[in-house]
Amino acid sequence: MPESDVVIVGAGAAGLSLAYRLCDPAAAGGPVSVVLVDAPPGPLRPPPRTWCFWEAPGGEYDAVLTASWDRLRVRGADGGAALGEPAPLRYKMLRSDDFGTLVGRRLDTADRFRAVEATVDSVRDVPGGGEVRGRDASGAEVTLRARWVFDSRPPARMPPARTTLLQHFMGWFVRTERPVFDPGTADLMDFRTPQPAHGLSFGYVLPLGPRTALVEYTEFSRTVLDTAGYERALGRYTGEILGIAPFRVTAAERGVIPMTDGRFPGRTGRSVFPIGTAGGATRPSTGYTFAAVQRQSRAVAARLLSGRSPRTPAPHGARSRAMDAVLLRALDSGRVDGAEFFSGLFRTVPAERLLRFLDGRSLLYEDLLIGLRTPVGPMLRTVAELPFLPRRPLSPQPSRSPAPGRGTAPGTDQDTPRTDQEEATS
Repeated sequence: MPESDVVIVGAGAAGLSLAYRLCDPAAAGGPVSVVLVDAPPGPLRPPPRTWCFWEAPGGEYDAVLTASWDRLRVRGADGGAALGEPAPLRYKMLRSDDFGTLVGRRLDTADRFRAVEATVDSVRDVPGGGEVRGRDASGAEVTLRARWVFDSRPPARMPPARTTLLQHFMGWFVRTERPVFDPGTADLMDFRTPQPAHGLSFGYVLPLGPRTALVEYTEFSRTVLDTAGYERALGRYTGEILGIAPFRVTAAERGVIPMTDGRFPGRTGRSVFPIGTAGGATRPSTGYTFAAVQRQSRAVAARLLSGRSPRTPAPHGARSRAMDAVLLRALDSGRVDGAEFFSGLFRTVPAERLLRFLDGRSLLYEDLLIGLRTPVGPMLRTVAELPFLPRRPLSPQPSRSPAPGRGTAPGTDQDTPRTDQEEATS
């Protein structure tokens, strides 16, 4: 017999968000019994990371935000800047430790909540529900059974896809000796970085004050760099392009986000459901994850708290996924110049509309208008080609370690990563 209503595997953005909503004392129908499984302290536990997302002021996490911005800037390869004010939206930055503290205050007072530290080896269906097996820090076996299991671990293999790129990055939190940053403006993409032979690269600057900021180097490509490669790229960007020296690095983060048109399953058993990146929350064309995780956790919790069977709805609509597939293929094939594509969109589309588009919240006519501001010929050739491309199985992800999400993304819970840019770092 199930020992609890729900077991959640992974205490990253997806796992914590779902636990937070299921343990809401004001929820209609009352809270359900929840067990949250997290890895013991050590290499399997995610390091501190940053998630970013956009929404109007007054959000439920505003009290623990690290910073937010009402002006966004994108610089083209020639240095030309597009500055947008996406009101009523703001770009928000949330550190995972602060988010965990907020969620922990609710979980600590929840009568029907229990936390378990264990390294999970298997998740499977059993009669009457699902079963999670693992080992605690001493090596003793741990077995948990529940009516429903939600698994946020990254998949061992990505789903078959026509196109898969990796969004990979390294970021430094820097403190300069003189004021060099504008705390009111976030640089989402700075394409003055040297562009790789395949894919694209850009800098990313989130000022926390006149002398402090998160500065990242990001690539969209098929393979990741080694640590020395990221450090060289960040050294050139901070020194030759931003000119912010002298400074010291107070912390660093690094991550990899899959950008794929593969189809993530909504469930992996009668009683087992993937969530977070494993449940398709990462936006394929941008890597943003965190906002979609919030939509997904709200939907799952609403069904469970009302006594209905859960399901994990697709965090991104069919139209958004189709457009993402076209863009990924166009970038991967080299038909479009990624730096010019993104900087051109920010130059010609109002910032608020473009952010809604990137979050899959724009209307059909707005999508069509934005489409006319892209390289129409190459995009149409890609649309015609996609139906004939096979979906191929992919190799395992470069690393099972969760990365900071921008997001994630940003933007995971392993939820995969980034300063989960997410509207959503990563």
